[in-house]
Order: sequence, then structure tokens, then C-alpha cells
Amino acid sequence: MANSYEKIVVGSDGSKSSLLAVERAAKIAAAFDSTLIIGTAYYESEDEASKTLRQDSVTILGDEQARSNLETAAEHARKAGAEKVETATRPGTPVEALMAIVNDNRADLLVVGNRGINSLTGRLLGSVPADVARQSDCDVMIVHTVN
Repeated sequence: MANSYEKIVVGSDGSKSSLLAVERAAKIAAAFDSTLIIGTAYYESEDEASKTLRQDSVTILGDEQARSNLETAAEHARKAGAEKVETATRPGTPVEALMAIVNDNRADLLVVGNRGINSLTGRLLGSVPADVARQSDCDVMIVHTVN
């Protein structure tokens, strides 16, 4: 295990709540001179989204929307001090996408918000942070993003 975090992954869909997690991850990345990888999930169709909506909080449809949201998040991260910022999208549920991004990049730290971001599923949120914490082989930081 390394003494510092070289690669940090943070989940975001571009929402105000998720940008708080991005900001915290960006500050950690700046402190360690780490690469910050901002990742998001997207659904390839409305049918796919509706099958998993009960479990997951992200309802981004299509890679184009995902990339647009990530550009907002990347700009936010740079303003918070991160210099090496990358973005990544993956189809599927937020948990599947974040774990794929973490594993593909051999991340040292995964940062997620403590709550999901979609008001439609707000009452069910918390499953993404819990699930990634259980599945991850790297450190996981859960940021308090909702008052």
C-alpha cells in the first residue's frame, strides 16, 4: 500500500450535492499532488434506468449527458485546487460504474457523497456509499454532502 493517494476517484453527476464530494476530493488531490478522476454512471436507455431506479440515485441517460455533467464537475475540481483532473463514464448502475472506474485506474481512494442526488429516490439513498464501501479494495471516504 502506498503512503499517499496517487489516484483518487470521486463520483458525481454534476448536481450541487455531488459537487461537494468533488470539492473535498479535489482538495485531497491537491494536497497529495494526485490525479483526480471524476466518474459517473449513465443508463443507455430509459428502460434500463427504470429497472434500477429503485436502487440507485443517478438517472443520467446517455454518455453525452454524462460527459456534459462531468465537465461541470471537472471545472469545479480545478477551482478547488486539483491540477490533474480526468473524467470517466461507464454504463450501468452507479455502483457498477464507480467500481469499474476504480479498478480500471487502480485507484488508491474512492470518494462518494453520503446521500444520493436525485430527489425522486432520496428516501432510498445511502445504498451507493454502503455498496461501494463493501466492494472496494481501496480506501473509501464518504463525504457528508447533505445537511
